[in-house]
Amino acid sequence: MLMAHGFLHRIFEVFDRFETPVDMLATSEVSVSLTIDNTRALPQIRAEIETFAEVSVEENQAIVCLVGENIRRSRDVAARVFGALKDLNVRMVSQGASLLNISLVVAAGDVRHAVESLHREFFRDPDPTAFE
Repeated sequence: MLMAHGFLHRIFEVFDRFETPVDMLATSEVSVSLTIDNTRALPQIRAEIETFAEVSVEENQAIVCLVGENIRRSRDVAARVFGALKDLNVRMVSQGASLLNISLVVAAGDVRHAVESLHREFFRDPDPTAFE
């Protein structure tokens, strides 16, 4: 994908043809990571994308979201999130697209631990004005 004009367009054309919505997306200069909920057409999608890119699939993953007013503008939120999840492997992060949430991908088996850890971090001493 490095310096490849139209690369994302080609990927999303495939998902469009198979009427498969993308839930979450993260890109870098050399890769694209995304999540889908509906895996019905995944074998065909994979086969088409493999004609122009390397593809790997990780199954049994889950999205955990933190939601809060102006969460993106709060300076210590990311540090607190990663501190709370320091013993988990966070596979993907999406924050900049919304003022209201941060989304994280973790192994499905780690969801309970992730949610409990985040809850402890953010609600052990809740701001009373936030819960009026």
